[in-house]
Amino acid sequence: MAAPEWKLLYSNPLKTAEDLTGFRLEGEAAMTFPKGQLRMESVMEPDDGQQANFVLWCPESFPSDMAVEWEFRPIREPGLAILFFAARGAKGLDLFDPTFSTRTGEYEQYHHGELDAYHLSYYRRRWPDERSFQTCNLRKSYGFHLVAQGADPLPSVADCGGFYRMRLQMRGSRIDFSINELTVLSWEDGAAYGPPLGAGKIGFRQMSPFIAEYANLRVYALDQ
Repeated sequence: MAAPEWKLLYSNPLKTAEDLTGFRLEGEAAMTFPKGQLRMESVMEPDDGQQANFVLWCPESFPSDMAVEWEFRPIREPGLAILFFAARGAKGLDLFDPTFSTRTGEYEQYHHGELDAYHLSYYRRRWPDERSFQTCNLRKSYGFHLVAQGADPLPSVADCGGFYRMRLQMRGSRIDFSINELTVLSWEDGAAYGPPLGAGKIGFRQMSPFIAEYANLRVYALDQ
């Protein structure tokens, strides 16, 4: 539950195709709403490698002191889910500046491309080592810098009990992530690999053949 002093900046139930108006898809994916929640899956096969993965960007930009909440349910494994946040274009340009090369969901375009961002990998089940020792990973780019890890409390698909409540908070240089109000990781960006990132956009990434559902996306401005 959001703190009473937080200010709601953005709310999207993600119930219908109209709720995705203005969103930007990079890569190829199917967006459906079988039970009134957004279901996302790649339309390409895992054998296509990184080209089979995709990113869906929310069109809004958000301040540096903010909290993102969403509900998440994995439907089919294996795969991987990431939240990009504080994402901004290189050299102070907009993330979608037309002078940038076209992004198509391949991960290298996001950690060594024309943007800076934090990457929160909150569901990692793509490779055997991820499934045998499950963690949530926080990275910072430009670059592929792993800056924090936490134990992943989410079960495999067969044991998932519906939707899980995800919350990412960024206040100043501090980042906190929780699932169902359980803190998973916390990190203070003491100018690691460049100054702390601030205002920017958020985006959801999936790695084929993963299927997942999303609901009730909300973003809040935090009190100073």
